[in-house]
Amino acid sequence: MEANGTKLWTLAREAEGPLAGYLDTFARWLGEQSFERRGLGQQVRAAACFSRWLQSEHVGAEALTDEHARRFLDEPAHQGWVRQGAAATLRRLIDLLRRLDVCGVPVAVSELRPSEKIVAAYASYLQKEQGLSTRTLVQYCPIARSFLSERFGTGPVDLACLRGLDVIKFIQKQAARLSPARAKIATIALRSFLRYVRFCGETRFDLAAAVPAVPNWSMAAIPRAIAPEHLRAVIAKCPRDTALGRRDYAILLLLARLGLRSCEIVSLTLDSIDWEAGSIAVAGKGNQAAVLPLPIDAGEAIAQYLHWGRPPSSSRALFLRDCAPIRELGAPQTIATIVGRAISRAGVETRSRGAHQFRHALATGMLRQGATLTEIGSLLRHRHPKTTSIYAKVDFAALRPLSLPWPGDAA
Repeated sequence: MEANGTKLWTLAREAEGPLAGYLDTFARWLGEQSFERRGLGQQVRAAACFSRWLQSEHVGAEALTDEHARRFLDEPAHQGWVRQGAAATLRRLIDLLRRLDVCGVPVAVSELRPSEKIVAAYASYLQKEQGLSTRTLVQYCPIARSFLSERFGTGPVDLACLRGLDVIKFIQKQAARLSPARAKIATIALRSFLRYVRFCGETRFDLAAAVPAVPNWSMAAIPRAIAPEHLRAVIAKCPRDTALGRRDYAILLLLARLGLRSCEIVSLTLDSIDWEAGSIAVAGKGNQAAVLPLPIDAGEAIAQYLHWGRPPSSSRALFLRDCAPIRELGAPQTIATIVGRAISRAGVETRSRGAHQFRHALATGMLRQGATLTEIGSLLRHRHPKTTSIYAKVDFAALRPLSLPWPGDAA
């Protein structure tokens, strides 16, 4: 790749191996993703090193898989590349080669470890036979993978030797390190996997029945809303003179004014906003669509980001990464990172670092101003009134007459 007659990457020696002919294409693609010259050259050199390794392993470009990249990175001689982010580089390279139809399927199942083969088959079963979404697979498969890894390691897997004690020990370990909600998801995922194991005839025991329940009582918690003064400080301290600041400011206002969930924000597109009607279309849980009025300040913040902050991109996502590769934000956890950074910048102490506290703050603020639980549930798009009823716990004006007098003297 060249710019103004200057080559943007160089190699200490001539490129070798099955990928040598694709390095220029890879460099050009990285440039289109807005990588800076230094990072671009470093990634091309890592790709060239990988190409030489493939040649030494007698692997052609058409046979390239993710497993080859993992084996390359696992070798001690290549740990320097690992420290420089080669894992992400090779993911980009292999993704590009697949788009060009140079190599085939993402993973060669024959080259997977025994436990990975089972998890891959389980994922295929969930998707094709059970019709579950990719989001569910992302939650279930890591639990199955962890269970098999802890029980069998990297060696052979004999599902017939699994016993109830193995299941109980695994859940006890997970419950000790996870929140109650996440631990409950782990039990659901493990039951699903063990039912699959029995369905395949790998065991004659109903191990799903051995998965213990994790206490996670409904309505046990109190909504952890960010305090109003802290919310104002977080929004006020968000810089608006940079592209990144304009993006984060718009996201914070959508959290605060509409109580959007993190997954709803990352799924917004340029087509989600109807500027003439002053509304925004949101895809909520279960892909349930809703059209909400767009607050004036949030709309102005989005418009400023689109005019002076959003980088050029063919992506239709509303909010994009601010550094290469330029693409959509991706996982909902990105919003939590933005919120945590905003809280630190404001110098306030909050009980949570996540984005959901803005949603709680909107609901409790509406409650203090006289809104009914039905109205709050409508704005937050709750499917069941029970979900909204948790905010009755913070309606102190309504709860105060119900309190009993404290026995004895106040002293």
